[in-house]
Amino acid sequence: MSIVALTSDTLVASPGAGQIEYNGQFYGTDSNASRAQMQRLVQATSQASTSGTSIDFTGLPAWVKRITVMFQGVSTSGTTRVQIQLGSGSVQTSGYSGQSANIGGTTSTFSAGFIVSENIIATDVRYGTVVLTLLGSNAWTEMGITAIASASTPTSSAGAVTLGGTLDRIRITTVNGTDTFDAGSVNILYEG
Repeated sequence: MSIVALTSDTLVASPGAGQIEYNGQFYGTDSNASRAQMQRLVQATSQASTSGTSIDFTGLPAWVKRITVMFQGVSTSGTTRVQIQLGSGSVQTSGYSGQSANIGGTTSTFSAGFIVSENIIATDVRYGTVVLTLLGSNAWTEMGITAIASASTPTSSAGAVTLGGTLDRIRITTVNGTDTFDAGSVNILYEG
């Protein structure tokens, strides 16, 4: 049987095998006393999607390996598709590859961001989740599924992009960049 004990809020110079410590984060050690930081799930502050042309989450830590983007009743004022863009220092608007499709047969390829909703009626209200995963060397993959409350045509999407540096921001916007958000909320959950 193993016992886990948090004994100090200060890291020791030479941790013992299997030791776990706490200093704002958790650390574990293996049989060679090599310390590794174990990241926890971090939920950002939910942002209302009731105004503006984009919703940004910035200041993401360098250790992030997976991000879940959650949509709750998100609507826009126009008829262009909703997309997610990633960035390192600034938002990247090119280099994305992949496709989105809905059950009704509508499909789109994308290059300026990950399209997460095929339905393009101004009154559409979106719900769902998109997962972004670090493949390595600043290459990110995307998969998601969203649905419209009033329709039976969920959208699935998958794609990839390679950033010019370490990801530190996410933007939710529309393909034309001018439609405004007018309902709902968006949040992210990230982990190392």
